[in-house]
Amino acid sequence: MQWLNGLIDLPWWGYVLVALGLTHITIASVTIFLHRHQAHRALDLHPIPSHFFRFWLWLTTGMVTKEWAAIHRKHHAKCETAEDPHSPQVLGIKKVLWEGAELYRAASKDRSIMEKFGHGTPDDWLERNVYSKHSAKGIVLMLLINVVLFGPIGLTIWAVQMVWIPFWAAGVVNGLGHYWGYRNFENEDAATNLFPWGILIGGEELHNNHHTFGTSAKLSYKWYEFDIGWMYIRIMEILGLAKVRKVAPKLAVDATQNALDIGLEQLQAVVTNRYAVAARYARELKAVYRSEIERILEAQHRREFGFNPVRKMKVWLKQDAKDTPAVEREQLERLLEKSQVLKTIYTMRQELTRLWERSTLSREQLVKEMQDWCARAEASGIAALQDFAASLRRAAVA
Repeated sequence: MQWLNGLIDLPWWGYVLVALGLTHITIASVTIFLHRHQAHRALDLHPIPSHFFRFWLWLTTGMVTKEWAAIHRKHHAKCETAEDPHSPQVLGIKKVLWEGAELYRAASKDRSIMEKFGHGTPDDWLERNVYSKHSAKGIVLMLLINVVLFGPIGLTIWAVQMVWIPFWAAGVVNGLGHYWGYRNFENEDAATNLFPWGILIGGEELHNNHHTFGTSAKLSYKWYEFDIGWMYIRIMEILGLAKVRKVAPKLAVDATQNALDIGLEQLQAVVTNRYAVAARYARELKAVYRSEIERILEAQHRREFGFNPVRKMKVWLKQDAKDTPAVEREQLERLLEKSQVLKTIYTMRQELTRLWERSTLSREQLVKEMQDWCARAEASGIAALQDFAASLRRAAVA
């Protein structure tokens, strides 16, 4: 009767490693196949890994590719609105964190979402007759495999597998990833980076980066950030099993560019990297606004502000004015009234928005706008602003 204890006998820590290994494969399947490949088309996959991921997700999650991709695409299209399938900003963090899987199931029953956002997903014989038609049978098969291999402890391993994606992906990423963390970029939604090292959830921890550059196959952006999903993608690409279609653009400075000759190349670099330009503006003007705010606070205005003006100014300089909440606009106006320098650097930042917002201006007119902006920045008398204008004159896409 020894076979009742399973075909594989391990010490207790061996079973822990098995559970972690199996769930990590599932996480990798979600982030590489469902998310980056299917939902966003950020990379192409060879049929071998593509079919493996589909089979593994059928075994371990029972999720249907078309449903997952469609729900996620709608999330991006309607982010932080009442139509978002799982926004903690609308539904509350408790609801999304603990009931994220239920929200997913409810959205999967909405045929209008499938019809509008489910295009381009697998529709072969296997998908129609096995993976979609019998989505629940895969997880039953996984249960049987676990019990045969590991005996009764296989039930525990299977239970961990069943809660792993609902909690970490549907709950933590969709919930905390729009509620708590740090933001490299002040994009239009509330997405955050949970940690700079994306290992446990396959790189999905870097959610603010993803929402800023939605079609990028690489979710890390800063030098200190790590995306393990990207590491797997690069390994597959080296082996000829994947092909990256797009990654986030990087803003560079072309030292060979004539600083007096701003053209379409510089304009394109600024527009393509608008979030990075805004973040760099806030970073390079930091010493200026910190010094000016400290001067204001020392002049007996400290009690006037019921907020941290240094922290707020960092965010306001990254944002386009339309993205600043109405409740904060009054705070911003009160602060700008105290300093012409702050007013200048904030106004100049918002004027940059004209370069990348939808406009009826032609490219040539936008180039002229950029030339005028740089000229006014250089005439401002603010050294950091002058240096920033000089870097824009030599902007290039890395």
